[in-house]
Amino acid sequence: MSEDFSSFSKRSNLDEEDYYISTEGYIVFTEKYHLKRGYCCKSGCKHCAYGFDIKTGTFKENKDL
Repeated sequence: MSEDFSSFSKRSNLDEEDYYISTEGYIVFTEKYHLKRGYCCKSGCKHCAYGFDIKTGTFKENKDL
């Protein structure tokens, strides 16, 4: 993948700690970003702060929230 994501955070008003670029070239949002957003999108995100399990369609109990 040869796309340049260097201006991604400038276009989206994101902080550096809100995401990272995976070795495969994907933009991966961090738990901090999900908490800042304030809701779960139910997409099965890798760093879901809300405990959503895409396989069962349910939320795992999370005492931190």
